[in-house]
Amino acid sequence: MARSNDLWADFRKFLMQGNVIDLAVAVIIGAAFSKIVTSLVEDIITPVILNPVLRAAKVNDLQNLSVNGIKYGMFLAAIINFLVIAFCIFLIIRAFEKAKKRFVRSGEAAAEASATDPAIAAQERLTDAIERLTTTIESQTNR
Repeated sequence: MARSNDLWADFRKFLMQGNVIDLAVAVIIGAAFSKIVTSLVEDIITPVILNPVLRAAKVNDLQNLSVNGIKYGMFLAAIINFLVIAFCIFLIIRAFEKAKKRFVRSGEAAAEASATDPAIAAQERLTDAIERLTTTIESQTNR
């Protein structure tokens, strides 16, 4: 019975890790996004692209577009759906990468700005001047 409790404790720990929660959120958002893209493809893009094919085949519905039982109309819609989803993901990743580069550059600029802080530079110059002045005074008093 102790092994069973350990199993459930480990499983509970696994579920509560941040990665699992992030993955669950991603799956839910992905499903919602998929519905939007599917609607875009089925209701807007597919009719525009496949209407000439449907008219030539004298078919009113994409599901009825087939040859010898092969529903190539649905296959074409699935290909278009995939391409639109892949393109949307490409655009999102591209925007994310640009934002990431911009964030890294701004972080580097902030690091450079903090490294060349005017107050620190002025303090260093003042310290150097005081040291030179002290050396000069010591050399004159030793004469």
